Amino acid sequence: QVQLVESGGGLVQTGGSLKLSCAASGSRIGLMAWYRQAPGRQRELVARITSIGGTYYVDSVKGRFTISRDDDKNTVSLQMNSLKPEDTAVYFCNAVHPALNSVLWKWGQGTQVTVSS
Repeated sequence: QVQLVESGGGLVQTGGSLKLSCAASGSRIGLMAWYRQAPGRQRELVARITSIGGTYYVDSVKGRFTISRDDDKNTVSLQMNSLKPEDTAVYFCNAVHPALNSVLWKWGQGTQVTVSS
């Protein structure tokens, strides 16, 4: 059974930075992604990274967020800079099926990011 544990969230002021980490146990990471879910909204994709380091970002975070991976540690990270109040959400990571574009594993508990104005 794969387990995902997200960490690194917190309360930060507008313009601040946070670095989120996601540790996977029970399987090696492949195509991985970060998602977020704000109150009253659906979970949405934030960024994705392939097994060879190719990245994709949604427009709202381009130039501010950086996704990375450490295959030795089986972890994925999300460096978030220039944070805005609209980035407030619970952030989750998961593996993504490359053909179906659907998540592969059970969701972790997520990590709360709150950006104050």
